[in-house]
Amino acid sequence: MNISKYLKWTSLFLLILSFTKMNAQNKTPLNSQEQSLVKISALTTTGNIEELKIQLNNGLDNGLSINEIKEALTQLYAYCGFPRCLNAITTFKTVLDERKNKGITDKEGKKIVVENNPSDKYEQGRKVLEDLTKTPQAKPAPGFGEFAPRIDAFLKEHLFADIFASDVLSFQQRELVTISALASMSGVEGQLQSHITMGKNTGITENQLEEISSLIAQSVSATQANTIRKLISKPLIPIVKPEMMVRISEIEILPEYLEEYNAILKEEASVSVKIEPGVIAIFPMYQKENPLQIRIIEMYADKTAYQSHLQTPHFLHYKTSTLKMVKGLKLIDMESLDGATMLEIFKKLN
Repeated sequence: MNISKYLKWTSLFLLILSFTKMNAQNKTPLNSQEQSLVKISALTTTGNIEELKIQLNNGLDNGLSINEIKEALTQLYAYCGFPRCLNAITTFKTVLDERKNKGITDKEGKKIVVENNPSDKYEQGRKVLEDLTKTPQAKPAPGFGEFAPRIDAFLKEHLFADIFASDVLSFQQRELVTISALASMSGVEGQLQSHITMGKNTGITENQLEEISSLIAQSVSATQANTIRKLISKPLIPIVKPEMMVRISEIEILPEYLEEYNAILKEEASVSVKIEPGVIAIFPMYQKENPLQIRIIEMYADKTAYQSHLQTPHFLHYKTSTLKMVKGLKLIDMESLDGATMLEIFKKLN
């Protein structure tokens, strides 16, 4: 084989090898630690403390260090605010105390940087943002930065300088946290689009963004999960699914227990809708003419979500506590006559 032919075949082989490697990287799924960061970020943002406690434990079990989780929760205050961030940090402290009491030793991880004293902190943050966006960043930022210079300074000097100065989390992990937070709240699609672009610049792939969407659907809702899918032009997750389970519960309560029953039912319904992604609605009502006649509209994503609901502590408390209070119970499973109109109803509720 002559030299030119050899070089030609070698170049072709290297090109195929490079393409195969790149294609494999594009399909690399999120690892267990990254999945935990997504769920922790989403649940912190939505304030779902009960489920967050579970996912904090899972994150530690999956190998996240204490300081990695601390750093993620600290960063989140810039997106979901101090109240929810502080609630999450307090919950994390409780989780660590409980694990320590059980004899579990979790790794501390890399030391968190507290001091950050560059000669020009704004410039430090501006350069970080340029690195993330791969585009020049004007000083001040056009629009909001010119109108409100202080917020531009906070954004550059604190978020992208002080917080990003700590290398406990990589830029890719930080964008994973940010995308998960923004995808979990409504009305921030513009910021989400910007951070999806930044995330891609750090190496997050479209397949991984789809996976984030699926995790948001599990942890928050399909509606919020679809905010990512719209921005990356992927098929939306159906809000109303054919396998959705709808039930009307007809219940008669003994008069002497009515007030106590109503209090327990209200608490169970509220907690179920708040913390269970598969519970679409538990809507209790009573007949005006006869308050002892209770009706509950129950809607679950599917039978699996319903079976999961039956095992939750709040439902088991409701069931065991109210057993003596119920005079009569009838469960009526329903089917929708018009799924399209039902979807329009949910859009109005959102």
